[in-house]
Amino acid sequence: MKVYTKQEIERVIDLPHSIAEIEKGLIHSFRGEVLTAPVSFMHFEMPQGDVHIKSAAVRGDEYYVVKIASGFYENPKQGLSSSNGVMLLFSQKTGALKAVLFDEGLLTDLRTGLAGAITVKHLAQHPITKIGIIGTGTQAREQLFHLQSVTSCRDVLVWGRNTAKAKAFSLDPYLKAFSIKPVQKIEEITRHCNVIMTATSSTKPLLFGHQLLPGAHITAVGTDDAGKQELDASVFERADLIVVDSLTQCLNYGDLSYAKSIDIHTVAELGHFLAEPQKRQKNWITVADLTGVAIEDLQVAKAIYLKLQS
Repeated sequence: MKVYTKQEIERVIDLPHSIAEIEKGLIHSFRGEVLTAPVSFMHFEMPQGDVHIKSAAVRGDEYYVVKIASGFYENPKQGLSSSNGVMLLFSQKTGALKAVLFDEGLLTDLRTGLAGAITVKHLAQHPITKIGIIGTGTQAREQLFHLQSVTSCRDVLVWGRNTAKAKAFSLDPYLKAFSIKPVQKIEEITRHCNVIMTATSSTKPLLFGHQLLPGAHITAVGTDDAGKQELDASVFERADLIVVDSLTQCLNYGDLSYAKSIDIHTVAELGHFLAEPQKRQKNWITVADLTGVAIEDLQVAKAIYLKLQS
């Protein structure tokens, strides 16, 4: 067993390979081939923070993963990342610990960003003309950065509650491939963007159905825990196609959990959609509600571990 540092992990990240592995894992999940334990949460108030513990295995595979990830939202005031964590990779044959991926939250941020990119790749109306980002934190950056893998669009509008943070986001060297303009109102995003990514820790809806234009796609990633909400129920009511990463999770604490009038039999899990794609009509409004699933952690952890071994 070996401990790998964040720096070692960063050196072997292969984005196209990681996307392919996550897509493969989501299809495994749809086919009933994935074992997962219930997600565990801890919440802290002073300072505000939360910890998630997730685990997964593909039946008959070599490995299983246990992931611990945290978000402490006052950390940036101290010059620290809000994200932290570790992934533990075990042998599915013996239970032996094979590797500690001390990624400091990097792989959780990565797989969440790539999951967002996968939804845009398969659900958005292409070509994408303008991208809207709601949020200015770590995951907002990741969502935008990884869209480079699935679209040539580089024209971006960003909104955040803090205008100074929105300005800093627009000048972030990590996002230098994009032309980013901060806006004062979310309506400026909904009026001009046909892809909208929400990545906040909001506890009340930011986006409403009446704001959406025909043909728009929305991916929401911020509602990964009870009490959070980014999308009003009216967004789902207007949608022509709704896709979630996990129906169970999204009904418990995703944005979809607030949309009581939606017939859940019309909602597709992302793995199902990837295995059996549905043709998108040009004027459809499509919504992806992502709460983060453990199979994504496993697939990323395995991909990294195998690269480190080669």
